[in-house]
Amino acid sequence: MQDKIEEIYQKLIAHETEITNLRKGYMVLNERYSVALSSLRTLTIRSSEAAKRACTAAQKASFSAAKCSEAAIKAADRSVIEAAESAAEAARASAEAAMEAAAASAAAAAAAAAAVAQQAEEASLQASEEAAAATKRATEAAHEAVKMSMAAADAVKSAKSNT
Repeated sequence: MQDKIEEIYQKLIAHETEITNLRKGYMVLNERYSVALSSLRTLTIRSSEAAKRACTAAQKASFSAAKCSEAAIKAADRSVIEAAESAAEAARASAEAAMEAAAASAAAAAAAAAAVAQQAEEASLQASEEAAAATKRATEAAHEAVKMSMAAADAVKSAKSNT
């Protein structure tokens, strides 16, 4: 009888030890999960911010391209071909900057979407949607910058053919 009681105590101790180890493992796992979730949340927010900033850069580059195009057209009207060529080149460079900003915005939006795939949280979903919207605006700005750059180049070409 005493042997059976001793055996039961040993089993109880073994089970208690196993439960303690499982609790410790759960605590470690839960802490790691919390850290990973926090990191993904931060990544999502920063990706969204990067997309918004890239969008702003694309919009500013588009505005710059429009002004350069305007300058090229005005300079071409006054037969200042070199100034028009410089303005057209600046418009082309602004268009390239706008396209790069749009690409950066798209990459940030993709990072935000990847973070959302890792964590199904409302805040991450909203940040991803904002990044996607910023990417759309950046792409539209890049498109406008390219159109302005082409208009500037056309104005220079026209001015050269008229001289």
